[in-house]
Amino acid sequence: MLLITGVSGGLGGLIAERAAGRDDVLLATRAAEAAEAPPGARRVDFDDPASLPEAFTGVDTLLLISAGYGEDDTVTARHGAAIGAAEKAGVSHVVYTSLSGDGDHLPYALAHRWTERRLRRSGLGWTVLRNGLYAELLAWLAAPDADGRITAPLGDGRLAAVARADLAEAAFRVAVDPAPHAGRVYELVGEVPLGGADLAAAVSAAYEPGTLAGARAALLAAGEATAFQVPMLTGTYSAIAHGFLDGSGVPAGDLRALLGRAPRSALQVYAEAVRATRRG
Repeated sequence: MLLITGVSGGLGGLIAERAAGRDDVLLATRAAEAAEAPPGARRVDFDDPASLPEAFTGVDTLLLISAGYGEDDTVTARHGAAIGAAEKAGVSHVVYTSLSGDGDHLPYALAHRWTERRLRRSGLGWTVLRNGLYAELLAWLAAPDADGRITAPLGDGRLAAVARADLAEAAFRVAVDPAPHAGRVYELVGEVPLGGADLAAAVSAAYEPGTLAGARAALLAAGEATAFQVPMLTGTYSAIAHGFLDGSGVPAGDLRALLGRAPRSALQVYAEAVRATRRG
């Protein structure tokens, strides 16, 4: 039996769609009673470790969707609780959605690397899927403004962005048959890194990159990001601008191999996401 966590989220939801109609897959979310939760989803709340043993009962494979969006100690506590409960419940294999090796310079990398280390020490079978940053995220990080300008501080850097749907497909393929992937770390990044000029051309905008200080000030002024998210976002801009997320620092071809086809065009995904936002 496969249990997929985080199915109320963006990535988990796409994975859950692939599991529709299968009687060998269980879905889980911390918001099992919420309207957006799939019918029959188990409650799995990593902030409530007492909820985990029952939820993991009868599970052979756990697809652990990263429970980010928190300070490092919060995220590592969540992941530690999940892995500890998997050990006690007799889970055989954990597939974990981590962060690309290119992202070691990012402020939120530590929790992912800690989780990978914890898995290696667990005695469980494991597979690590090091996901690149979503092309859909670029539609927010580098959205054109009202004047048709992309002012995100990307400099001359490029991002090996990847379609979230491709990551969902790869994760599901691995999770339903984990044995061939035991002990493997896959780098799942886009094959064509995108720069600011590429993004601008795709949506008929002008690329006029600003500064990191300007981006930080804008995030603070908007008041939409929490205190820990501001350095996360500016750190992401900086890593892209300085050439650390272009995919050149990790092995190529893992995503294509798992999918059995060419990955979706990240540039097209970005453009479609921007257009959808404009229509909204």
